[in-house]
Amino acid sequence: MIQGSSYSNLDVLYEDNHIIVVNKSSSDIVQGDKTGDVTMPDKIKEFLKEKYDKPGNVFCGVVHRLDRPTSGVVVFAKTSKALTRLNEQFRDKSTRKTYWAVVEQEPKEKSGTLVHYLKKNEKQNKSYPSLTETPGSKKASLEYKLIAKSEKYFLLEIELHTGRHHQIRVQLSTIGCIIKGDVKYGARRSNTDGSIHLHARFLEINHPTTKELIKITAPVPNEPLWQWFEKR
Repeated sequence: MIQGSSYSNLDVLYEDNHIIVVNKSSSDIVQGDKTGDVTMPDKIKEFLKEKYDKPGNVFCGVVHRLDRPTSGVVVFAKTSKALTRLNEQFRDKSTRKTYWAVVEQEPKEKSGTLVHYLKKNEKQNKSYPSLTETPGSKKASLEYKLIAKSEKYFLLEIELHTGRHHQIRVQLSTIGCIIKGDVKYGARRSNTDGSIHLHARFLEINHPTTKELIKITAPVPNEPLWQWFEKR
């Protein structure tokens, strides 16, 4: 098992024979898109081939995803058995995911639960919220709490109950708490690097073979505002 190593442009938070957990940067993509850019699984396969001097094909299974402009912890499976078992965990919602979001406005309530019904517009790659169920919509639920604030921005910690398309981005925008840099959902301006200030901070899973509880915390990006909030 390797923990906290950085290798071949990957920030590896945890690795053993069955899984590899990486701190994703906002420029990385988990799955291929129209840009044709190299995906994280491709990078991980190269990393594993080089590190272990493997001549043949290397397996890297996608378990869950993060939006491209989002950073933070992502787990990948190194075997098909691990992939099947991790997929079951995420489907059964037995995992725990915590996010940090830097938002432009302080929420009226310091903490709360948000429940909406989200419908994805494929052409726009955008989701729209409703307080009531509509045809094609999916229920989305999360909890948030205010954990720090600066002169201009506010740090929220979010616990996801469901995993819908752009869920955190949409739901926070409905209460006026637009994520810094997220112009798609109403931010005043974009971030210069194309990121948004949304970070998958913490992931808790049961190891697919040992059943051991694995808890991973991802350091925030090396960016002044994130760094300021992490030190609070």
